[in-house]
Amino acid sequence: MSYPTPHIDAKPTDFAETVLMPGDPKRSAFIAKEFLTDAVLVNDVRGVQGYTGFYKGKRVSCMASGMGMPSMGIYSYELFNFFDVKNIIRVGSAGAFQPEMNLGDLVFAMAASTDSNYLKSFGLPGDCAPTASEKLLFDAVDNAKAKGLRYFAGNIVSSDIFYNPDPTVNSRWAEMGVLAVDMEAAALYANAAKAGKNALTILTVSDQLVRGEHMSSEERQNSFADMITLALDIA
Repeated sequence: MSYPTPHIDAKPTDFAETVLMPGDPKRSAFIAKEFLTDAVLVNDVRGVQGYTGFYKGKRVSCMASGMGMPSMGIYSYELFNFFDVKNIIRVGSAGAFQPEMNLGDLVFAMAASTDSNYLKSFGLPGDCAPTASEKLLFDAVDNAKAKGLRYFAGNIVSSDIFYNPDPTVNSRWAEMGVLAVDMEAAALYANAAKAGKNALTILTVSDQLVRGEHMSSEERQNSFADMITLALDIA
């Protein structure tokens, strides 16, 4: 299979070696407009916008992943395998499981457990919690320390289910030390591992699920700016 794919109408040279991936196409456009210079739209198939521009003189791309592991699975697979992308940094939101975590805290996903069947497609003889790439993770931690940002690093869970009818699910993950929940990281990490590429998921706590606290839209935008700047700095 070669480019263009059914989902990305571009050439490999249209993408930088590092791509930031928010879930929301509008956030991809926001990153391009507010953080990149000379940004060019390189993909708009199905409204999943991808841009390439410059940040502090470094060529970098951003493109939405869509929502959930099937969507992340498609876009990260194609970028890694057909468009010569070497690094994908997911920037998204998370619901926190641990009581000491606050709204706006950053989460660096060292590993991503999952309730999805996505990893079963790899035919492994057991359960796998794919991990972040070491260098990207260490760079993110060092950058957060230098900026004085509050962060947590550890295991998260990527779930296929947003509205879970089982009210005990969150506490059971929390008892295993899982920090937070997202819906994409496990697919990204598995695809990176299989392709021999690099990936990191950086999340902002937008919902404190223990205390029932939730960010306003204005708080989301301001907090997400810290996360995006950090991701671009390590790109």
